[in-house]
Amino acid sequence: MTSGTMMSLPLTLDLLIDRAHDRAGDVEVVSRRPDRSVERTTYRNVVTRARALARALVGAGIRPGARVATLMWNHAEHLEAYFGIPLAGAVVHTLNLRLHPDEIAFIADDAKDEVLLVDEVLLPLYEKFAAKVDFAKVIVVGATTTPTDGRIDYRAFVDAADPSTPLPRLAEDDACGCCYTSGTTGRPKGVVYTHRSTMLHSLVTAMPDCFGLSRTDTLLPVVPMFHVNAWGLPYTAAMVGTKLVLPGPYLDAPSLLDLMRDEGVTLAAGVPTIWLSIRDALEAERARWPLKPNVRMIVGGSAAPEQLIRDFDRLGLELIHAWGMTETSPLGLVSRVPPALVDAPEAERLAVRAKQGVPPPLVDVRVRNDAGDVPHDGRTSGEILIRAPWVTARYAGIDVPERWTADGYFRTGDVANIDVHGYVQLTDRTADLIKSGGEWIASAELENALMCHPAIREAAVIGVPHPKWSERPIAVVVFRSGQQATDDELRGFLAAKFPKYWLPDAFVVTDEIPRTSAGKFKKTALREQFKDHRWG
Repeated sequence: MTSGTMMSLPLTLDLLIDRAHDRAGDVEVVSRRPDRSVERTTYRNVVTRARALARALVGAGIRPGARVATLMWNHAEHLEAYFGIPLAGAVVHTLNLRLHPDEIAFIADDAKDEVLLVDEVLLPLYEKFAAKVDFAKVIVVGATTTPTDGRIDYRAFVDAADPSTPLPRLAEDDACGCCYTSGTTGRPKGVVYTHRSTMLHSLVTAMPDCFGLSRTDTLLPVVPMFHVNAWGLPYTAAMVGTKLVLPGPYLDAPSLLDLMRDEGVTLAAGVPTIWLSIRDALEAERARWPLKPNVRMIVGGSAAPEQLIRDFDRLGLELIHAWGMTETSPLGLVSRVPPALVDAPEAERLAVRAKQGVPPPLVDVRVRNDAGDVPHDGRTSGEILIRAPWVTARYAGIDVPERWTADGYFRTGDVANIDVHGYVQLTDRTADLIKSGGEWIASAELENALMCHPAIREAAVIGVPHPKWSERPIAVVVFRSGQQATDDELRGFLAAKFPKYWLPDAFVVTDEIPRTSAGKFKKTALREQFKDHRWG
């Protein structure tokens, strides 16, 4: 058989970056600063600065494959780092500023980070772990005074770059980015992305049946750039020439809605807690924020309750479910209404939209239990297995072979079923399933149902040790302002959907549910809090 005759063009990020400069050079990149001012630049300026950053890093001795960490909010300089560090042949490693300082120190040390780019406003956080990590250079971004203790001013560092410094030739299998898992089931583990995986992820993410991102859009990534690379959206936006609006440290609902209104945002992305607060603010003061018609809002990180989708429909905004993990770059599933259901009753379309969706092109998803791949009946559950060009084949620096199947799929630890249309619906994490009297109870299904109750804003369900049944579910709930409901009312609400043994034995009212750095319910903390629950 003869070989093909097509050009061999490596899929490297410089192709994406050069295109942003040449084809979308005048498109705006908007950043909200710590003083709440809004600063405007363009892709052309961002790329020019990123190339200078790359040369400055190479000139400072950074070699291909070296890890360069960022401890930064979402703003233009962070985007420069997203571009400039890979252009230097190095690996951009985004540190999660919401973690405990000891956790950040562990991750930076485990990744062998050589340089740190840190926002001046985050220096107090850095000081809490500085003695535990030996960075060769600490570069301060947005400095309002001259950095001390040998630290370097970012602007001066970039401005001093020698324009004649050659940049390394990139290969598509070179590492370009690194993120660490949230560590909900053990120590955080490193996932290293390649130029090829990032380019393919960016291409598919932009497709109409995924996020449908184009140069006609204005994108607000509320999801932090330190959380799975803001779901890859900064790269996708640069690839297609989308205007970017970066919110900085202000993620409260009024601040985000001001940006959505003032900048004409058409697409935003964030975790359910963000959209819950946005929903509440819009319901309270709808006239204050006239938004673009049919704004799309990607929701990921955890499942959004069906009621939240319904509420946004009423407000004229579209909530779109997606699912993924750090290990999957993260895109694994997207839920858009299939053509077969376009004219179906609203309830049927809503039921599909409340699911995590179908795999996009190049992604193969299986739901498998001990009996094999589960049937598409919407009832039989199993673990989600996934395979794609942007799914990790191993963790960095640690061997965990049990996370991959013999036939090459990554074992996600998420439990789900598949309906007749091929839509995957998460029912729980394997670690969060509740075993009561020998029967399994899916906590996430109870949570989503409870959050459809008009009095409840948020709900988390956990299994608590029980002397007779091994475990029993209890629900921790946050009521909406001015609302309340009795335990019997809430059980009655759930009884229409679930068998009696699923119904929580207790409802605990709280002002706030603890969350992980990714915005998910921190059930480990809740289980510890209620491990000695007294049963009547």
